[in-house]
Amino acid sequence: MNREHREIWIGAATVTAFALLMAFMNQGLDAVSEAGVSNTRVIGKFNKVDGLVDGSEVRLGGIKVGRVSSMNLDDQFRAVVTMDIEGAYKFPKDTSAAIHTDGLFGGKFVVLEPGAEEDPLKTGDQFVLTQDAVIVSDLLDLIISEGKVAQAKRAGSEN
Repeated sequence: MNREHREIWIGAATVTAFALLMAFMNQGLDAVSEAGVSNTRVIGKFNKVDGLVDGSEVRLGGIKVGRVSSMNLDDQFRAVVTMDIEGAYKFPKDTSAAIHTDGLFGGKFVVLEPGAEEDPLKTGDQFVLTQDAVIVSDLLDLIISEGKVAQAKRAGSEN
């Protein structure tokens, strides 16, 4: 094997090893963060989950406390969102869940608001109170229509 072929093989092996190392590190972060602590799997039912996806964050006070693991429809055509809450966090049974947007056009995530109950959420429990995702275009339409109504009232009072 001449020197040029050997250098090509060494370069290819180096690139492959680097790619495998990066893939292993990415998988390792998830494994380390969930190691030794069992998650609490809870359910929230929403009418609108536009923009929420599997893997979206579940937050409390801006801090990630879990993630969305799956979304399905129930027999009444409501979105059933299953969330895995990290086992280190114990939330009261009357905790509520709302879907928020990260900025004006950012991604969606679930925000939890703890209640006052003493009993904690357990795997399989369902959030009693949920708030659907706000769709930006619907919000803009509402603002525009309110502006038109106010403008029409002002025009009517001037006459």
